[in-house]
Amino acid sequence: MSVTRTGIIGGSGLYHIEGLQIIETFDLDTPWGKPSAPLILARFHEQELVFLPRHGNTHAIPPHKINYRANIYAMKLMGVSRIISISAVGSLREDIAPGDFILVDQFVDRTCNREKTFFDGPVVAHVSMAEPTCASLQAPLLQACQNAGITTHHQGTYLVMQGPQFSTRAESELYRQWGMDIIGMTNMPEAKLAREAEICYATVAMCTDYDCWHEEEENVSVSSVIEIMQANVHRVQTMLSIFFQQDTDKQKDNMNECSCQTALQHGIFADLRQCDDEAIRPIHALVQRFL
Repeated sequence: MSVTRTGIIGGSGLYHIEGLQIIETFDLDTPWGKPSAPLILARFHEQELVFLPRHGNTHAIPPHKINYRANIYAMKLMGVSRIISISAVGSLREDIAPGDFILVDQFVDRTCNREKTFFDGPVVAHVSMAEPTCASLQAPLLQACQNAGITTHHQGTYLVMQGPQFSTRAESELYRQWGMDIIGMTNMPEAKLAREAEICYATVAMCTDYDCWHEEEENVSVSSVIEIMQANVHRVQTMLSIFFQQDTDKQKDNMNECSCQTALQHGIFADLRQCDDEAIRPIHALVQRFL
């Protein structure tokens, strides 16, 4: 499958990129409910992009209330074959400073009471999450970050906490002892659902603070996070602009060979042709190629 559309999940300001042309806004319904906001289809340098603000247009949806299944399913309905997740995180390491970017390669999921699969039965599927982000997508993103002059860490483990509260100091120290690199609230189950949807997924994490473990820094607060995030918006826009002007033919070749897009090939425990319409309807966009 060649790259047709790229989904970008993050803040609402990310689509204010010079030269970006907004084509249409889609207010979708999915079998899993409505996504966080209408999806914006845009064109940039002959590539089509789909933007979705994870927390809604006015940041009114807290991380534990995001309808992750609807968000990812909506991306699938829009023909997205890869997703770039832009996420604010706290640092659990001295050498990852506020303002740095991290290309996440691993997650530890500490969330609870979030719907984490499309395959709730009677159709059951098990997909591999050994490598939860797409290397074929990470590489050009790293190049774009570096070309934008952004201090970027090419790998890191992201501990996903439940939120919406920030960590206690004891929790923060525990996660540091576990070897975690950064902490945030949003990328699980987003990454798991993208894998089930056979969409390549990569996280560009923006460090905004040192959580609460760092004795020489102020404890994390909404005001301090917003201040750093606002400073990062322009750099994210620059990075995305560079990313979409890179060697797109090479990116397509790499994506064609990516296993993310065949994740369900040997993971579905059902003969879909024998399943009734009621079982297929909520996952139709995910399994239609098998029918």
